[in-house]
Amino acid sequence: MVKMNLQSASEHELISNYLKGDHSCLQVLIQRHQSRLFAYIFMLVKDKQLADDIFQDTYVKVIKTLRSGKYNDEGKFIQWVMRIAHNLTIDHFRKSKKQNFVESYNPEYDIFDTIGLTDPSIEERMVTTQIHSDVKGLLKHLPEEQREVLYLRCYAGLSFKDISEQTEVSINTALGRMRYALINLRKYIEENKMVLTA
Repeated sequence: MVKMNLQSASEHELISNYLKGDHSCLQVLIQRHQSRLFAYIFMLVKDKQLADDIFQDTYVKVIKTLRSGKYNDEGKFIQWVMRIAHNLTIDHFRKSKKQNFVESYNPEYDIFDTIGLTDPSIEERMVTTQIHSDVKGLLKHLPEEQREVLYLRCYAGLSFKDISEQTEVSINTALGRMRYALINLRKYIEENKMVLTA
């Protein structure tokens, strides 16, 4: 029997071999997506310990579902895992009752265009860190569905097609939620006379 190259194996092959008893395949799957998944969870909960807990809970649920034979392999493993993480995160939000948001409307504006991405000096790093902190604080004012799409797009790096599948809405709805999220952020920035440029 030829030993499979785990790093180049498809997710279907890894899952299939994991279910046949090769536990190293699951480790490869986790490593392949852990940075993206953890970043998404952390940006939602803003707490490293809690993000660690939800990350672990996510893979416990992944393992249980795989072992039960209930996973429907359609070549969308990461979307499925992120949906589990998303649901666990929402469960946390519901339990902690952190859902006080406002809705508003204003001309479209991409808040992320105002954030400097280069950090050549200590001073600029400090300013950028503060800007990112301010932006994360602003996101609390968005309705949950808008904040979710913004996180999935800007922090988890999902395409709008993936976002629509994960959140079970049409691509147009996902695009609309992103648009309104940016509109609402701009309105809040203008109303509070905030400056987010370095």
